[in-house]
Amino acid sequence: MGALDYFVVECPEPLGGEYYQRIVSTVLQDHDLVRVVAKIHVFIDPAVPIFVATGTTRKLPGLVSIRDFSDLKIEDHKVTISIANEAYLAPLLKILWDRFGQARVDQPDRLTIIMPLERDESEGLPDVVVSDPSEALYKDLIYAMQAIAPEGFKVRRQYYGNMKFYYVASENTLDEEINPLLSEKFRLMGESL
Repeated sequence: MGALDYFVVECPEPLGGEYYQRIVSTVLQDHDLVRVVAKIHVFIDPAVPIFVATGTTRKLPGLVSIRDFSDLKIEDHKVTISIANEAYLAPLLKILWDRFGQARVDQPDRLTIIMPLERDESEGLPDVVVSDPSEALYKDLIYAMQAIAPEGFKVRRQYYGNMKFYYVASENTLDEEINPLLSEKFRLMGESL
């Protein structure tokens, strides 16, 4: 596996811990999360039953606005957007259609968008956010944790924010008594919750 700053799987059954070490490693690699996860501590105790994954992420790129991947030419009655990175084209089109209507968004070729807009309508357009990398990361992390957690552990609690995440799963109801366990696992990584 790639370079994580911290990677521990804690399990009262040594053989189970070894298997989970491989499962966590494989899932993180398969979901391309090794590049963004900095630390992860997984605790699993089938006797309780409880699964706890705590971790931190590396610093993510910031929000992506229209000006970050295109050139805008704003004139009195027309805006021309020349796309430099096609990866953001689909979400950009959706935003423009929602904001101005499909009839006003002309795409003469794949990388050019022309819109008949008055100057006041185009105000702030370069700063419109098209992508937030943290949203996709959160979904990917939760999906990966669901793949790692034992089958049948359907009661879940999850969190992502401030470059930290946790995922708790069990067959039983989760109450507030889980918070000290979460704090302890973060502390083992040198972090606080």
